[in-house]
Amino acid sequence: MDDLSVFAGSVSPLNIACVGEAMIELSFAGPGIENPRIAFGGDSMNTAIYLKREIGDVGQVSFVTRLGRDVFSRKMLDFMEAEAIATGNIVLDENKLPGLYSIMTDERGERTFSYWRDNSAARGLFQEKDAIDFSVLDGFDLVYYSAITLAILPVSVREAFLDWLAGRRAEKKLLVAFDSNYRPALWPGPAQARHWTERAWRCCDIALPSADDEKALFGDTDFSGTIRRLQGYGVGLGALKRGESGPLPLGLAGELPVFEPAEKIVDTTAAGDSFNGAFLGALLLGADMVKALERGHARARATVGFAGALGGRKW
Repeated sequence: MDDLSVFAGSVSPLNIACVGEAMIELSFAGPGIENPRIAFGGDSMNTAIYLKREIGDVGQVSFVTRLGRDVFSRKMLDFMEAEAIATGNIVLDENKLPGLYSIMTDERGERTFSYWRDNSAARGLFQEKDAIDFSVLDGFDLVYYSAITLAILPVSVREAFLDWLAGRRAEKKLLVAFDSNYRPALWPGPAQARHWTERAWRCCDIALPSADDEKALFGDTDFSGTIRRLQGYGVGLGALKRGESGPLPLGLAGELPVFEPAEKIVDTTAAGDSFNGAFLGALLLGADMVKALERGHARARATVGFAGALGGRKW
């Protein structure tokens, strides 16, 4: 698969896998911790849901992770299935539980996260009876994942995963989309995060970086420097997310529109994830770069107007 043109107008349905961790989400309105709202989230799952909402019946979006057999895991599966996400590739581990995170937002909608995920079921991804196995990803046209996905994997699995992706791309059997979602607490240090993120950028067809993450991780001083660095890795297609300023294309595009900021910001959780889903979906449906950027930005503008990652839906 050389480019996205293989999908545009395709008779065959798209078959997409989003790989990562789904978690229990506790969100709090204001500084107190009374009456938390319980929902579900996680960057790759969020992207999967927004992507499915964008492409509708044109293709199947599967979420690939590991969960437990507890009530929260069961409710999480129900939640994804209600969003038309295929869950047949999710492994259930009777000895593990899903991770949990909390969100507290300030008066500007900026959020603070706390995580309980060190022993989550998702850390066992691609590990079956002491063997590393990626067969769960066979048959997909496109795989999406993030640096959070990489960070929760053991180093040996992380290494093998990137090698597997590179091999499938070399055989022209797979397209890969990647978001460098940088969470310092998940890495031993910034040097490790830079090493693995750079490797992922070099094994990527569609890049979905955020300017803030790239600056924090690589010390970029301006947007053009970030774009040049990514292009130096071989990245030729994607979008650099810049929050309310709107995205910049990583490949060729026509004249860019004016990207309006959100009218109201309640919670910035999943702004980037929703952009990813809508942008990817638009591209896969055959939109040009400018239209895909507009779709992604419009979805992100809407997402920051409500609390939580996915429109305030509860189970």
